[in-house]
Amino acid sequence: MSTHDMSMLHNLTRSLNQLATSETLRRAWSLLRHAPGGGVLMGQLIGGLAPYSGTIRPEVLVLEEGYVRVRMRDRRAVRNHLRSVHAIALMNLGEVATGMAVLSSLGEGMRGIITHLEMDYLKKARGSITAECRAPITTDGERREYDVQADLTDDAGEVVARARARWLIGPAMH
Repeated sequence: MSTHDMSMLHNLTRSLNQLATSETLRRAWSLLRHAPGGGVLMGQLIGGLAPYSGTIRPEVLVLEEGYVRVRMRDRRAVRNHLRSVHAIALMNLGEVATGMAVLSSLGEGMRGIITHLEMDYLKKARGSITAECRAPITTDGERREYDVQADLTDDAGEVVARARARWLIGPAMH
């Protein structure tokens, strides 16, 4: 890879990381939410920031300060050998939901990183799955842990899984 290519890659990575703030996340959503396919485009943006998260092709349905609803559509790539949604695809969706809710709740100059993630699988997940999460609004600027929960529901509205995540929030280090 040439020096020029390395420089372009570095600048792109820096630009993507700068997008990962609560303000830019909410601003991007305010632009995309009314556009045709805006939720899918927002999910692609999230996948660009966190490539593994993009493997489930999240679709943002609602994003507000400290609140998110995000859907994973049913497709073969997220299923297991029993033709239900794979446990790790559900875990990925739970992490995306908790992460977006937490990120959207952060005050200026704050960042978060997940330190613990667990999942309860309550029933076989089939069809599209929607995760919903609320996170506390964080403005104090202190390093602190927050526990948040995302409920994952099927098309009938039944909770099929529950993710619990612990996020360490603190001032961004540049």
